[in-house]
Amino acid sequence: MNQKQLANVLIRILGLYFLVDGGVRTISGALNLLASLANLRTFGSVYVWITPFTGMLLAAVGLVLILASRALADILFKDE
Repeated sequence: MNQKQLANVLIRILGLYFLVDGGVRTISGALNLLASLANLRTFGSVYVWITPFTGMLLAAVGLVLILASRALADILFKDE
């Protein structure tokens, strides 16, 4: 396995990590938001509203890393 192939695999693993972590944050944030909205006295803090969206952003970054891993590895190792 050469360096370009190894970089491709490692970028995909990093993307998979971001995708899974983003999915967990999105689900957790959505449940916290629903729990906060179930309490009729408050709309929740800014953190409760931002968490699901940052999770979706992180999942999107992970998906881009997975889909563009070969191109990123080519850019990183264009000299070889």
